[in-house]
Amino acid sequence: MLKSVKGQTMPPNAWLWSLVAKCANREDIALLFQMLQNLRRFRLSNLRIHDNFNCNLCFKVAEACARVGAVDYGKKALWEHNKYGLTPSVSSANYLLLYAKKHNDSKFMVEIMKLLKRNHLPLQPSTADIVFSICYDDDNWELISKYAHKFMKAGVKLRRTTFGTWMEFAAKRGDVESIWKIEQLRSKAMEKHNLATAFSCAKGFLLEGKPENAAAIIHVLNELPDEKRTGIATELQKLVSEWPLEVIKYQKEEDRKKLASSLRKDIPSMVNGLMSMGLAVEVNLNDLSNEEAIPC
Repeated sequence: MLKSVKGQTMPPNAWLWSLVAKCANREDIALLFQMLQNLRRFRLSNLRIHDNFNCNLCFKVAEACARVGAVDYGKKALWEHNKYGLTPSVSSANYLLLYAKKHNDSKFMVEIMKLLKRNHLPLQPSTADIVFSICYDDDNWELISKYAHKFMKAGVKLRRTTFGTWMEFAAKRGDVESIWKIEQLRSKAMEKHNLATAFSCAKGFLLEGKPENAAAIIHVLNELPDEKRTGIATELQKLVSEWPLEVIKYQKEEDRKKLASSLRKDIPSMVNGLMSMGLAVEVNLNDLSNEEAIPC
C-alpha cells in the first residue's frame, strides 16, 4: 500500500480493509494508523477528496484496536478532527465501551464518555445500556447517578434493560427513594415491566414492609408472554436467597438487625401471597432462617 501511494496511485480499498482485519498486535495498529494518515494526505493532495473515510471503517478500526488492546489508538478514532481520515461514530464509541465493560474498567469508560462530549457525538440509548451496566458491575452508585442525569438531560429514551439495571442497583443498595424515583421515570417511558424492574419494585415494597404489594407487582409478570415468564421462578429464588444478604450489607450497622427481622417475616408472606394468587412456583425459604445467609 505504501509503495502504491509513493507511486502516486491510490491502492484498492480492499487492501485497507484487509490490513484492518489482519491487525494482530500493537505494532500492526501503529502501522495501520500511519497508513491511514498517508492515505488521507494522498486523497487530499492528489485526488482532491476532502471527505473522510466512511464511519464503517472507523468502526472496524476501533474493533481492531480493542481486539489487540491498543485502546489508546482506539480513542484517536473518536476525534472529530483527526489526521487519519476517520469518521467518528457512536457505534465505534460503543465498541470501545464494551471493551471497558469486558475489562471492568470504569476509568476507561469515563475517558470514552468525555471524548463523546468533546467530539459532539450524541448520547444514545445503546450507549446508556453499556454505561449503566459498567457502573453496576463496578458497584459505583455515584457514577451511575452522574451519567443517568446526563442521559436524561440529553433527552435519551432509556431502554427497558437500562431501567432494569438502574433499578436493580438501587434495590441492591436498599435505596427505596431511588427505586421509586426511577420507577416514576420508567412508567412515563413505557407501560409494562420486565423481570428486573418488577422485582426491583417488589424489593422496594419489601423494604417498606409491604409484602402484599410486593406479591401483586410480581404477579403482574404473569401477563407476559410465555418466553418472558420463564425467569420468574429464578428471580424469585434469588430474591429469597441472595438479595437479603446483599441489601443488609449496604445498611448502617445499627439498622441491619431490624431489616433482617423484617425480611424474614415479610418475604415468606409475599411468597404465600403469590401462591394464593395462583402463581405456581417452588421457592426454597430455608436461607431466610440461616444466620450466615442473613446476618443481623
